[in-house]
Amino acid sequence: MTETRGKDPGEAGANGRRALDHKSVISAYRRYGRLYNLVFGRIFEPGRRRLLDAMDCQPGDRVLELGVGTGLSLPRYPEDVEITGIDLSPDMLEQAAEVVERNQLDNVQLIEMDAQELAFAEDSYDKVAVMYVASVVPDPRAMIREVRRVCRPGGDIFVLNHFASQGNRLLRRGENMLAPMSRALGFHPHFELDDFIEMAGLPVEDISPVNAFGYWTLLHLKNR
Repeated sequence: MTETRGKDPGEAGANGRRALDHKSVISAYRRYGRLYNLVFGRIFEPGRRRLLDAMDCQPGDRVLELGVGTGLSLPRYPEDVEITGIDLSPDMLEQAAEVVERNQLDNVQLIEMDAQELAFAEDSYDKVAVMYVASVVPDPRAMIREVRRVCRPGGDIFVLNHFASQGNRLLRRGENMLAPMSRALGFHPHFELDDFIEMAGLPVEDISPVNAFGYWTLLHLKNR
C-alpha cells in the first residue's frame, strides 16, 4: 500500500481552535474500530444508496472513493466499474480489505493515502465519491483541490457529509458546543455548507437532504 502525508494546517478558522490533524483522525478511527459498522452502518446506509444511485455508473467508469472506511459501499458498485478506494486509517482499510476478499471484488483497489495529497495523475477518474469525509480531513480546501485535479474535465463529484444546521437553533448550538472537541471526535461537527461550496468553486448540480431527518447532505458537483 502507498501512504502519503499532508501538512498539519495548525490553527482552524478565525476562532483559533486547533484543527484536526492526521494523528487525531487516525487515533479516533482506531477507537471506533469494529464498532463503526454497528453504530454508523445502518444510520449512514440511506445516504450511501442515494449517492450510488446518483452516480449512475456506466460500464468502464473509473471511480475514486475518498474515505472508503470499512468498505460498506464497495459491494454496491457494478462489477464493470473500476473502483479505487483510499483512506488514511489502516484500521478501517483492514476491514475494507475483508469486504473485498469476502465478496471477491476484483474491480476494487484499496490504498492507504491522504485525501489532501492524492498520488494520482490529473484526469484519472470519471467520478469521485467523497463519503462522510469532508469534515474529517484537516484541510478540506486541499482535499477538494486534489479531487478537482484527479477528476476528468466534465466529470462528476459527489460529496456526502454532515454540514452545520441552518434551520434548527438547538442543533446549531450543539454543534458549536462540540466544535472544540474536534480532535477527540475525529471530525469537525461545525462545518458550513456554503463555505464548502465556495472553496470547491464548481457548479452545483444538485443538493439533497439524506439519512435520518435529512441531517446529512448529498452534494453533486460538476468538474467544469
